[in-house]
Amino acid sequence: MSEERTELSDLGEFGLIDRLAEKLNPKQESTVKGIGDDAAVISSGEQYALLSTDMLVEGVHFDLSYVPLQHLGYKAIAVNVSDIAAMNGKPSQVVVSLALSNRFSVEAIEVLYSGMRAACEDYNVDIIGGDTTASRSGLVISVSAYGTVSEDNIAYRSGAGKNDILCVTGDLGGAFVGLQVLEREKQTFLGNPNMQPQLDKYQYIVQRQLKPRARMDVIHELKELGVVPTSMIDVSDGLASEVLHLSKASGVGFSVYEEQFPIDRQTYETAVEFNLDPVTSALNGGEDYELLFTIKQEDHAKLEKHADIHFIGHSQDLEKGNLMITKKGNHVALQAQGWNHLSPDNE
Repeated sequence: MSEERTELSDLGEFGLIDRLAEKLNPKQESTVKGIGDDAAVISSGEQYALLSTDMLVEGVHFDLSYVPLQHLGYKAIAVNVSDIAAMNGKPSQVVVSLALSNRFSVEAIEVLYSGMRAACEDYNVDIIGGDTTASRSGLVISVSAYGTVSEDNIAYRSGAGKNDILCVTGDLGGAFVGLQVLEREKQTFLGNPNMQPQLDKYQYIVQRQLKPRARMDVIHELKELGVVPTSMIDVSDGLASEVLHLSKASGVGFSVYEEQFPIDRQTYETAVEFNLDPVTSALNGGEDYELLFTIKQEDHAKLEKHADIHFIGHSQDLEKGNLMITKKGNHVALQAQGWNHLSPDNE
């Protein structure tokens, strides 16, 4: 008899992680937090050490027909810095590993690294090593980031309490809608190579996709204002998915208010142009790399005048579930429909 086979797509990325983590029991006393947050946490004297890693795979996470190598290098660093930021930490070093096919020249990889160096300068981190190997299928970039945070300031996904205020930085949906613009221009070019890309009126959202920024500026500002989030996560897979992650980890439900979602005008107008719902784009688009976090009620006054932090909801008893309150006052169950890396449709 053949053994039962479970398809990866049946579990999805997070289901697979949960299943593998079930049998991983940390034995080191220094392991404070393993799988299940934006970064692993290791006890290291007076401060916690933070470790995070991300992989970008050609054909899955990026398309070199419209992604400049310099921007890709920048993004590879920024998305890892974002994970450290999501723990309320400060990044300091990264290691970079590359799998390369022979279609890449030395000069091309130097351009890729120029983007990485620019990001490292922006976030004050050092590239301290890595690995290179051959690839038969394209470019693979793996970056691991190291950072630190004090025990008193660390923010896990699991710290939200009932009646905390749910906040998000920046604006949402832009990266996803920007990707739609890039994909459309690619198809136009394939149909007529003489056509030049028409990106002038989409510069902001295209930039959101090609060169996202990690919100270390907000982390520094929270420290200056004396605010320690009770829970936090970065928005990499869509707002809805991240709210559900906070809910699961913290054991609370959330109500989020549609009218409070920060959506840039260019994102909104372009989504409509593409026959997309701007709110759905914000909920499920992903790759915005903004910070989603909760604060105590008493910290509201410290942040209420911050131009780039938006109050979008609150936590509640888990039994009430996770809800979106529409502009018409309807209560809709919040569901994650973001990117599934293990879907067979992505092969």
